[in-house]
Amino acid sequence: MMLRHFTQHPADAGQSYIQHMGFALRVAGLLIWAALAAIIHALLPFVFQTTASRIIARLHAGITGKACHPDQG
Repeated sequence: MMLRHFTQHPADAGQSYIQHMGFALRVAGLLIWAALAAIIHALLPFVFQTTASRIIARLHAGITGKACHPDQG
């Protein structure tokens, strides 16, 4: 029964537990990079002018199925 808690959502998303974990970790890494770029941009407005918004748009497109997944370009 407990195993179902780990496998149900990934299965609903058409992934294994490991595939889902990898995808979620890639998304987290990209979000961390977007946050860091936004913080640096706040301090130095001439740096990373579109980085955070491009990452967020790419993630949204990948998650909603409108483009490839975030790790695929």
